[in-house]
Amino acid sequence: MTSENPDPWDEGTPVPLYVITGGPVSAAKTFDLVTLIAARSEPDPSMQPEQAAILSLCTYPLSVAEVSAYLSLPFSVVTVLLSKLVDEERLEAIAPVPVAAFPERGLLEAVIHGLRKL
Repeated sequence: MTSENPDPWDEGTPVPLYVITGGPVSAAKTFDLVTLIAARSEPDPSMQPEQAAILSLCTYPLSVAEVSAYLSLPFSVVTVLLSKLVDEERLEAIAPVPVAAFPERGLLEAVIHGLRKL
């Protein structure tokens, strides 16, 4: 460590994530990585740059994982930003399609048995 650079991993001046999210948030919605996000409005000039970027990105549906990757922000930060935009009705969150439940084994065996009798 030199006297010129006291911080060996100096990355410039990164913005703390709590500044981006507006501070601690306790009521963030729950999003899956595959929840689709679609914009319902255009970005305003007075918005945070990250929120405006989300609205610009989501002119067609993108998953939360894609939004996180495009913005190079952690999933947790993106979900807070998305929660705020959904609450303001600027975004629409489309839940992933649930995986179909498998029928019971007994039912499948009964169907197979019935087909064999034909």
